[in-house]
Amino acid sequence: MDVKKGYSLIGELPNCFLLFLLQAGLVSEHFSQAPQKLSFYSWYGSTRLFHFRVPPDTVLLRWLLHVSQGGPSCTDVEITVHFRYGAPPVINPLGTSFPDHTLSHASFHIRALLSTMLLDNTSVNISHPAPGDWFLVAHLPPSSQKIQVKGFVPTCAYIFQPDMLVMRVVEVSTLEPDVPLQQTLLSYPSYLKIFVPEYTQELRLELQGCVSSVSPGCPVRLTVGATTLPRNFQRVLTCTGLAPSCHLLLSSPPWGRWLQVTFESLAEPHVTVGFTAKATFTVCKPWSVTVHHLIQNNPNQTYNTSAIQLSQSAVHRDLGRSSREDSGPFCLLNYPVLREDTDVVSVHFQPLNGAFVLVHSSMPSVMQLRLDTGMDSGGSFIIVLRTNKTEVTNGTLVAACVNAASPFLSFNTSLNCTTAFFQGYPMFLSASSHMANLIIPYPETDNWYLSLQLVCPESPEDCEQAVVRVETILYLVPCLNDCGPYGQCLLLRRYGYVYAGCSCKAGWRGWSCTDNSTAQTVAQQRAAALLLTLSNLMFLAPIAISLHRSFLVEASVYFYTMFFSTFYHACDQPGEAVLCILSYDTLQYCDFLGSGASTWVTILCMARLKTILKQVLLVLGTLVIAMSLQMDRRGIWNLMGPCVFAFVIMASMWIYRCGHRGQCYPTSWQRWVFYLLPGISMASVGIAMYTSMMTSDNYYYTHSIWHILLAGSAAFLLPPREEKAGSWTCLQKFPCHYQICRNDRDELYTVT
Repeated sequence: MDVKKGYSLIGELPNCFLLFLLQAGLVSEHFSQAPQKLSFYSWYGSTRLFHFRVPPDTVLLRWLLHVSQGGPSCTDVEITVHFRYGAPPVINPLGTSFPDHTLSHASFHIRALLSTMLLDNTSVNISHPAPGDWFLVAHLPPSSQKIQVKGFVPTCAYIFQPDMLVMRVVEVSTLEPDVPLQQTLLSYPSYLKIFVPEYTQELRLELQGCVSSVSPGCPVRLTVGATTLPRNFQRVLTCTGLAPSCHLLLSSPPWGRWLQVTFESLAEPHVTVGFTAKATFTVCKPWSVTVHHLIQNNPNQTYNTSAIQLSQSAVHRDLGRSSREDSGPFCLLNYPVLREDTDVVSVHFQPLNGAFVLVHSSMPSVMQLRLDTGMDSGGSFIIVLRTNKTEVTNGTLVAACVNAASPFLSFNTSLNCTTAFFQGYPMFLSASSHMANLIIPYPETDNWYLSLQLVCPESPEDCEQAVVRVETILYLVPCLNDCGPYGQCLLLRRYGYVYAGCSCKAGWRGWSCTDNSTAQTVAQQRAAALLLTLSNLMFLAPIAISLHRSFLVEASVYFYTMFFSTFYHACDQPGEAVLCILSYDTLQYCDFLGSGASTWVTILCMARLKTILKQVLLVLGTLVIAMSLQMDRRGIWNLMGPCVFAFVIMASMWIYRCGHRGQCYPTSWQRWVFYLLPGISMASVGIAMYTSMMTSDNYYYTHSIWHILLAGSAAFLLPPREEKAGSWTCLQKFPCHYQICRNDRDELYTVT
């Protein structure tokens, strides 16, 4: 596997390489996915996921990584791309801590500058990739803490698109068990495949009668298995000795799948190497533990925990009798497992005979956990083992291994949980530790196995008749503990593939929002909640002024804004300091609508329009703002557009009055100095703070100041009370008691 810079497509390959493909029996295929816009990293949802499926018999895989940019403010940033087989990559760009007992292996990734990728496309080559699901995740560097208003400042669009090119073997020979297969190597490798059935304990691959046409020995390299990322357990055997045979022994090869085998000549060009390949399996028989086995010796006993205890001797008796009656020994106790799908990316596993598994010293007890649907790799797989304190004594140890593809069966010789192509995850129960936990984020799409066996390292005779009951709690969830009190578990989707991620709040970080290195204390959370909610009480000032000056519509809008802004920010808080009277989305929409409507009615009130025209514009403007918020709630110009229109109306009316009266409007210098200039200054500072000064760290007090400045500017900018109009003369009276009245004095000329 290597990473190269360069641009290469099948149609541009030289003729000599195409001739090699034809002679070697290879065909090429090209796959692509729609480009996606990259984002700066803040949590897993800000990454861009790409899902590919590599076909079988692929010997070479190449990803071509294309990047483009668009926008006036593009800079040379670093782009990171992660790769993984079987499940989305588990990444940690922020360097946060994972929850206890969580597997956090670093993903395979590459980093490249935008300028480098624009000049010369980056490619990643993988030889002999594992067939099946492959995932790519791309993102920009960690995002800054600055809160940017959408549409206010120019942005840059970084577009990423991967293409996948594969070289697939057309002519693949099948190596059957115990059937020698003659092979001759010249210049091209020889590709074989062998099917590994279930319950295979060992696989022995042997080269016999290996001879070279010019020199003694066996210059052959044998490669078994496929490449997986981030860790690769491909096995390579180099036969360079003088002996005409060599062999490779694989313990616990992957069950129920085809295994790739590649033979390559290490001799000089045009030197022929001949040999015979042979595969031999060592198969062990499973003893299946069922409800029938557990209660057949006690038919009158209800099936419960007591029945399990009474049947321990029956298990030993059945094992001994079956071993004598059948031709070969047993290799494992097979516990059938019930898989229960409870929700999206939510699965519960339970043994058919109950929650307990009987663990012996003679052979491992194995549970098969099927996570092979293709939709199970987007969550967290949780394994909990518990046992009674009285059953595990000093000197005894319950060893458990969690493996994919095949179980670990060699507890008597090692406890490292390593199978042929997978490094398993060990768990232990002892007299001092009666519980073991394991969390696997984004487990690979495969059949997983839980193997348990009782071992006595100091005195093996203590384990001969011992049997330990182990309670297993096995389940798959979208997020661990639902991301805790300071996070939100969100389901993400890439076409038909669904996966989950945690969005954290209040300074909490990490895969499951458990890293409190930058977290706010409870006191800080409450102080932030009080600042954001109580600062809205500043709207009482424009409400009181509006009521005093008979601006009833404006007062009602300010009250609406104060009410929903207060309860929106009370609901927007994480952890303990949170109160939601309505759904979060509803409160947010009402808060945004109130802010836009408050600005709209304030500017129209300053314009001093006729009553009918003013009321029409108030209603129409509010409806337009509501529509724009539905289109894009965070688009700044969807709110600023109507407000700018209102400002144009106000300016036009003021200019008209200035020309009509022959003097500046408003005419009073006190009005300009003590009201308009302070109000305009507060509004300007508030807009500047809202658009360019807010960050994630200072949001609580800068946004509170924004509330104060917005309400204060409205209080200063509201025009004075209109002069008392004369009596309203009714022009017409309808039978339904509606009246149309006319003001004796035109409002246009009553402005002071």
